[in-house]
Amino acid sequence: MSLNPAQRDAVNTLSGPMLVLAGAGTGKTRVVMQRVVNLIRHGTRPGRILAVTFTNKAAREMQERAGKLLRNTRAEEKPEISTFHSLCVRILRRRIDRLGYPPRFAIYDRGDQESVARGALREVKIAETALRPGDVIQFISGWKTSGLDPAQAARQARSDKEHLAASVYRRYQNTLKTVGAVDFDDLLCLTTKLFARFPEIREAEAARFDHVMIDEYQDTNDNQYQLVKALAAGHRNLCVVGDDDQSIYGWRGAKVTHILRFKQDWPEAKVVRLETNYRSTQPIIEWANRLIAFNTLRHGKTLRTTTDGDKPRITQLPDEAAEAEFVVDEIKRAVDARRYHYGDFAVLFRTNEQPRVFEEEFRRKKVPYVLVGGTSFFDRKEIRDVLAYLKVLVFPRDDVSLLRVINTPPRGIGQTTVKRLVTAALARHKPVWEMLGDAPLSFGAAGAVGRFRELISKYRRASKTGNLKELVAGLIHEIGYRDELSRLYNNPNEFEARWRSVEEVINSVAAYVRRERSPTLAGFVHELALGDRDIEPDKESKIAGNAVVLMTLHSAKGLEFPAVYMVGMEEGLLPHRRSIDEADSTVDEERRLCYVGMTRAERQLTLTLALNRMKWGKMRPTIPSRFLYEMTGQADNPNYGRSIRGETPKPGGPPKPHSRKPGSPKAGSRKPHSRKTEPRP
Repeated sequence: MSLNPAQRDAVNTLSGPMLVLAGAGTGKTRVVMQRVVNLIRHGTRPGRILAVTFTNKAAREMQERAGKLLRNTRAEEKPEISTFHSLCVRILRRRIDRLGYPPRFAIYDRGDQESVARGALREVKIAETALRPGDVIQFISGWKTSGLDPAQAARQARSDKEHLAASVYRRYQNTLKTVGAVDFDDLLCLTTKLFARFPEIREAEAARFDHVMIDEYQDTNDNQYQLVKALAAGHRNLCVVGDDDQSIYGWRGAKVTHILRFKQDWPEAKVVRLETNYRSTQPIIEWANRLIAFNTLRHGKTLRTTTDGDKPRITQLPDEAAEAEFVVDEIKRAVDARRYHYGDFAVLFRTNEQPRVFEEEFRRKKVPYVLVGGTSFFDRKEIRDVLAYLKVLVFPRDDVSLLRVINTPPRGIGQTTVKRLVTAALARHKPVWEMLGDAPLSFGAAGAVGRFRELISKYRRASKTGNLKELVAGLIHEIGYRDELSRLYNNPNEFEARWRSVEEVINSVAAYVRRERSPTLAGFVHELALGDRDIEPDKESKIAGNAVVLMTLHSAKGLEFPAVYMVGMEEGLLPHRRSIDEADSTVDEERRLCYVGMTRAERQLTLTLALNRMKWGKMRPTIPSRFLYEMTGQADNPNYGRSIRGETPKPGGPPKPHSRKPGSPKAGSRKPHSRKTEPRP
């Protein structure tokens, strides 16, 4: 497929700042990669090009595309394509010692973080009933995303919980530094701090590139925004690609203002709009355009497509059980009629409570489905155990991982011994690893600890020279982990499932070795810590299989399906009740979330709502989402924001009170929502 005029304009603009406003389904990844190739054809060395995106999956896809496109350019180098976090890891490996951290640092995941937070809570004598470790991590993550250190966080704290969390923050951070570890937020935060404190480092890192390209720019948080400016300020060859209408991650620090004010930050910037949608039908795009026009703070753009099709449908059902039954029956009929496969369907919802009734109905009707989300592969005990061993081999100062495996499987190192080791380490301000041969222990305990220390040292030495796959398999065999699983899980099916999970770790090591030029155990551990999911076969394979996909609207971004059901289109669900009580900007993000859901649909879009929904054990009437009125051009309807009662559900077409013909509202002519939108008793 050849480039359209707007795409060609973006690909051929090879210098200066440029904002590419890429609407849903407009082929932005293709434009990014074609532009990389064009830069190389016009004399830019591939290694001087940096392209940054947000997920490992997106980065790998871009790397694969770049490899195919560059086959005929005779380029020996490759452009540097990575996520923000991977980029920061590479910078910190070179420079983190300037901040007082060891160059070989561990990256703590959520479970590790909560362990550190739990210890910090004990230090300041705060009970977990007053503040949970998970709450502490949430507060700290928010502060780090905003670039606040412990002292600044304490000054900005308002609520009692925030003050308590701020008092824990300093101890939490000191513990990480003592054991030579960083958390996921530190990767960005510490790199930003490094650039701010040491201008010569910022200039040296920026000088490595002549061109910087950022994908999904609407999702950048404050730290990422500062990093982009630091890397591109000198040469000003910055190309950012994104869509403010798809900015849906404000709750985790992303700021839509970064893409909205791009022209203010880079006054000479060129703006290119990609408005031709290659995914959805014209009726779906018309409804989506009509909806998003109600957001006043946005770049003006109107999607269009040449594909005709059926209009989206709005269907009301008496309650959530009837809603689930309707959706599942429709899907089953469509598949039985051989018009669709199960894998063509997605059911999108706003909150994690909604899928329960759908799961029950799918099971009852024997319709295959996959719920995207739920318990992570990495939260399983056996996976955390094996990965903790690998972390200790690379980062023996990692107290959280060391204490997890020191007696797993049991090797005669009891709680009393562990307590003595930890007490000695705290007293000397050293990691536990350094106390293994230097703590006051009984003869038997000292022998067990010594054997553990020798086991780790043996495999640490082997990791520097040996085959990584054989090393990991050998370690798992030597510690007797299969026997331990057999002891813990009597049910043969559960034992086999858990052992297969352990085997997936070995498979993932083999896959990592195959794709890396210079594989190391440290590289593998860092790759996992950065969120790589090659090790997790469940999600991608199930989505690719013949099963209906159940997922949140947030998870659906970046995906597409022939037929989409958006369920629970009610005030309090979408928009979510929290946004209704907050500022208009929060409702704007909910509207963008609805827009993202709509534009996942290729051929068929159905929006459903329940007239009544169970709350606190009682059936209560609902209020149709304001977005239904907006997308159908009926924001002036007298029922806008009111409950609809007593209507018999009819498949197809807008709800009965929405009888007026759809018409396009003027951009920015949003109806005010000052009254409370609670159901009437």
